[in-house]
Amino acid sequence: MIAVAKLRNCHMSERKMRLVADLVRGLPVTDALNVLKYSKQEAARWIEKCLLSAIANWEYVVQEKHGLSEEADDYDLFISEIRVDGGTFLKRFRPAPHGRAHRIRKRTCHLNISIDNRIYLPFEEPEFDDVNEEEEDVEVEELVENQDN
Repeated sequence: MIAVAKLRNCHMSERKMRLVADLVRGLPVTDALNVLKYSKQEAARWIEKCLLSAIANWEYVVQEKHGLSEEADDYDLFISEIRVDGGTFLKRFRPAPHGRAHRIRKRTCHLNISIDNRIYLPFEEPEFDDVNEEEEDVEVEELVENQDN
């Protein structure tokens, strides 16, 4: 089950935020929280807040919508997607020589985090296609026979 948390219009450059986002992409949630806790960058604080919100959203959906009293620690949550996009600019001007003005762009970014569980919930069923498994077994047997000849 996927849960999403979004942070919009964060007053930080998307380039700075992506440096930290790349550190935690694909990690289990507990490992990602440890990495963010001991990181010095300001972006780590924003990503940590958003990740904790995603975990709370996952627990809410499981408890309220499906009626289960499950905790996130039991289902091996991991960051399935983390995306940092550029936001709007705050445009400011700084005086320059000879009566001119230089534009200053104060950048913002948007952060989207999706988390998913590796261990299935009771109402989720793994989607396996038995027909494909049988076909793969036949192909493997044919390859073995061809190698023997």
